[in-house]
Amino acid sequence: MAGTSSSEYIVHHLTHLTVGQGFWTLHLDTLIISWLLGGTFLLGAYLVARRATAGVPSAWQNAIEMLLEMINKQVVDTYHGKNKLIAPLALTIFVWVFLMNFMDLLPVDLLPMLAGWLGVGYLRVVPTADPNLTLAMSLSVFLLLLWVNFASKGFWGVLKEVTCKPFGIWLMPFNVFLRIIEELAKPVSLGLRLFGNMYAGELIFILIALIPWWGQWPLGGLWAIFHILIITIQAFVFMMLTIVYLSSAESSH
Repeated sequence: MAGTSSSEYIVHHLTHLTVGQGFWTLHLDTLIISWLLGGTFLLGAYLVARRATAGVPSAWQNAIEMLLEMINKQVVDTYHGKNKLIAPLALTIFVWVFLMNFMDLLPVDLLPMLAGWLGVGYLRVVPTADPNLTLAMSLSVFLLLLWVNFASKGFWGVLKEVTCKPFGIWLMPFNVFLRIIEELAKPVSLGLRLFGNMYAGELIFILIALIPWWGQWPLGGLWAIFHILIITIQAFVFMMLTIVYLSSAESSH
């Protein structure tokens, strides 16, 4: 983007490709990239499963089997219920969040430049740096928590837990207030933690892209190596907190 100032460069890279106005504004780049990444993994896993063998496995089969074993171990160690949805959900969350985070490792100008050749003015390539996506995912987890709560304890069981725990029926208003704060904090913290880390990482890459070319490679390389750890940890944390919340929702206090 020759001829632009540093502030214009930063604003351009932090502006979404949108459609609609006001509350109904859609971030098309977030939606399209997240769907493409999810679809790519589903297609890849399907092709690997079609070619899976009990003999000498391919590198991709080895990788997927190791991933399945790792996630299954975390679910077995953390979740103490009997819901068969948890392991597939954990796998979906970890892989999808990791792939969306991984987009932060691509060169800052690569995809926006390619999109510009197609007449697209703005493109943000890291879906998890968009709070709309991270909070939507955490809201989905929150709704699932409510469903697990009522499915495992029933309406009266949940009502008794909300009104009588932890201080007994005589402090019911305080119990209800604490429960509301506790439940609302889960999706907010879950979504904002992922968004904050990925937004910060994206912004650092943009700032590195502003320095002279001879300084971009060493600084960008070091930050990219460190960022591999960050994107993996954030995907793992989102997955683990989801499992912990679901295990807590199904168990009695």
